[in-house]
Amino acid sequence: MKVMVIGGGGREHAIIKKLKENKSITEIFALPGNGGIAADALCVDIGAKDIEKQVEFAVANKIDYAVVAPDDPLVLGAVDELQKVGIPCFGPEKKAAVIEGSKVFSKRLMKKYSIPTAEYEVFENTRDALDYLDRAAMPTVIKADGLALGKGVIIAQTKEEAKAAVTSMMEDKIFGESGSRVVIEEYLTGPEVSVLTFTDGKTIVPMVSSMDHKRALDGDKGLNTGGMGTVAPNPYYTEEIAKECMEKIFLPTVRAMNAEGRTFKGCLYFGLMLTKDGPKVIEYNCRFGDPETQVVLPLLESDLFTIMQAVTNQTLDKTEVRFKNGCAACVIMASNGYPQKYQSGFELHIDESVKDSVFVAGAKRENGVLKTAGGRVLGVTATADTLKEALSKAYERVDRVHFKNAFWRKDIGAKALCKAEEN
Repeated sequence: MKVMVIGGGGREHAIIKKLKENKSITEIFALPGNGGIAADALCVDIGAKDIEKQVEFAVANKIDYAVVAPDDPLVLGAVDELQKVGIPCFGPEKKAAVIEGSKVFSKRLMKKYSIPTAEYEVFENTRDALDYLDRAAMPTVIKADGLALGKGVIIAQTKEEAKAAVTSMMEDKIFGESGSRVVIEEYLTGPEVSVLTFTDGKTIVPMVSSMDHKRALDGDKGLNTGGMGTVAPNPYYTEEIAKECMEKIFLPTVRAMNAEGRTFKGCLYFGLMLTKDGPKVIEYNCRFGDPETQVVLPLLESDLFTIMQAVTNQTLDKTEVRFKNGCAACVIMASNGYPQKYQSGFELHIDESVKDSVFVAGAKRENGVLKTAGGRVLGVTATADTLKEALSKAYERVDRVHFKNAFWRKDIGAKALCKAEEN
């Protein structure tokens, strides 16, 4: 079997490493991949959003199956175009990917089908949004409607901050057309949980829960990032809460999408807040989360490719999805200055003993030398029987990866560890 994976980050590297475990796969192509992924797949210089060239490549190379991993190509309809030429895919069609592509759509879906989420208002012009903020409670959350590389959400502590956020999105277009409409919503408090799920539109199977660390600096300080590390499972997410989420959030979401004629097949991501009033949805993603994938997939015991095919064929109810009982931790190593200005192009040295544990996100090969080429350069992952052991192993492995101007948080999993020891 020839498999094509669209995307080029740490998430895609984790997916590719897991797919390699299936012996029926003879070749894996990454479009575009990166310098680190090149060790595990054949990288092809076709961008994640270049759907026309992806289709041409798939046909010319007789690809048997495609995994569309990032949000942009899913929202743009990559799955639809590949399916038109007879290539089965893992990932939702365009009409279902809108659950992430438009926050306005997802909020209205939750309201219509009584799925618990924060109270909200939608605005299409700046004046109305600013007038609303004069009477809104603070803090509040401002969200650009469309995709914004995970950065289209601003938590405003004051009215001034909220108004500045609205103006920057709607008038200054800091997120382009994604900020033409904004959602202003109630600020929720409580532990956050990420739950990735496999769903074929009929059956939904949650993966191991995880906890992301979005802030750049220790102590949850600094700017928001694409994620500085993750642990799994999330100790705040108990069996009782998981049951409640299945009944009130997961199954109702799948049914709601079916009722709207937008059957979702792929990985449906639930960003949850465990509030005093119960779990509520903060956001949906139409794909594997990054860096959550780097802790969830290493705990997957069942074969990923078999599960993906079952999702495509709508036979998930007959397919085993089993996870290990242990824990996983991932520490992101980034370029100093990320998520703002940073330098790239430094030699990247990964000790042979930890190569299997490293998922590369931002690197390129120049004359056979691996060099940094991004803000988040890589994730270093470890699994163990306990969270404490997994974190210890992950940080030991970080010491075996070197590049100039590297930085990483030293407190990944600290809150989870405290909670786990309470339980």
